[in-house]
Amino acid sequence: MGITQDGRITACDFEAITPGGAYASFGVVTAYYLGVFMPLPYKLDNYKFEAKRLYTNHPPCGPKRGHGAIQPRFALELHIDKLAHAIGMDPAELRRINTVEENSETCNGLRITSVALKECIDLVKEASDYDAKKGSLEPNRGIGLAASAYMCGALHPIYQNEMPQSAVQVLLDRSGSVAIYAGTADIGQGSNHMLAALVANSLGISPEQCVVLEADTGLTPVDLGSYSSRVTFMAGNAAVDAAEKLSETIRSAVATKWECEPTDVVLADSIAKHPSDPERNMPFEQAVILAESQKGTLSAVGHYTPPKIGSRFRRQSVGPSPAYSFTAQVAEVVVDPETGITTIEKIWCAHDCGKAINPVVVEGQIEGSVYMGVGEAMIEEHTFQAQGLHRAPSILEYKIPTVHDTPEIISLIVESNDPEGPHGAKEAGEGPQLATVPAIGIAIHDACGIWLNEAPFTPEKLLRALERQARRQNKAAK
Repeated sequence: MGITQDGRITACDFEAITPGGAYASFGVVTAYYLGVFMPLPYKLDNYKFEAKRLYTNHPPCGPKRGHGAIQPRFALELHIDKLAHAIGMDPAELRRINTVEENSETCNGLRITSVALKECIDLVKEASDYDAKKGSLEPNRGIGLAASAYMCGALHPIYQNEMPQSAVQVLLDRSGSVAIYAGTADIGQGSNHMLAALVANSLGISPEQCVVLEADTGLTPVDLGSYSSRVTFMAGNAAVDAAEKLSETIRSAVATKWECEPTDVVLADSIAKHPSDPERNMPFEQAVILAESQKGTLSAVGHYTPPKIGSRFRRQSVGPSPAYSFTAQVAEVVVDPETGITTIEKIWCAHDCGKAINPVVVEGQIEGSVYMGVGEAMIEEHTFQAQGLHRAPSILEYKIPTVHDTPEIISLIVESNDPEGPHGAKEAGEGPQLATVPAIGIAIHDACGIWLNEAPFTPEKLLRALERQARRQNKAAK
């Protein structure tokens, strides 16, 4: 990378080699993702990357949370810190002054809408008391900060056509209940509640009045799936589109009865009301019956198709994205130089999710992301025997963090209100994980002065690095 003495990043030349098993699977996409998002979250005018996906005598690999972005983010964030040390600048400030701006475009054509990374950095610094702790903690205790960005769904569909990528059908019953038909898959991320909350907000009712029916295309409109953090942004926009059509139908019917304009009718608190005339109001279910009497069965389908953005990528088939989320994390660790064991005391994570439709769910996504990042940083490792057999082929051998290994996680929500997201929302399902591993690695360096350039940061690797450091220091002293 190139950098000026005042901390402006000027260029980056990035190379990645990824072994992916005996079959291609998503390997080509992974190789693409390894480099295409590197010009985020920092301004980068000159950029080159080369990625090679190798066929190897290993089981085939597939995409996972943070697909293709975690590994290069680890490398880049550690390198950013090394650059900051080289020019004598605070690493947090170096990141802050190079943050991409809203309504801008990266050197490789990624369109940026909303950005709140500076706010994320400031928030985690304040919450963790970063400025007071950095470089001044007791020996073998350190603190590190890292940042990241992630996509809100792939701009280009996995099927090359011009049809919508998400569609949602909303059906109103005369009882006032709402059925939402969606092809999304709620795998624990809370997408069903998200759809209910968005539809309820547009209709002025409670989410409890909505039932989400998720199924295949035998029952629901097409949705391309729960991947690439696309559901909130794309299916959410489709749900809002459908609900707003129904809202307009109901308000029009009520306005006809009240002999006023539809814009004079407000749907809120499960009531249709006229703001300037308290006598004009009716329960939501009565308004639905009135609308059904005038218009017939009340149903609407909403859809979402991403905007056409750029054409810089030759034979482009995946990515980029209609919007991007941003994250900043601070990790505080304690290193035992006798055993090589690193204890993570606390992690603060501030995530720009655009708008938190359900803050509790967003906090849960942040905590889950950080937890998985802790596993990748400290415990989880794929190693193979000479014949290509996995050394840890089951959960008995492949260790993941338990409650005893997981630090206290402080989730901080930052809202940038994206102009194209559903009510301003962006993703929160994958982006918060990307900065965890480098934040821990940087904190280890702050604690004992060594760079561990390979994760996980096992006791064996740390002890070997400390031994190398001691030999260098002894040689220099002589």
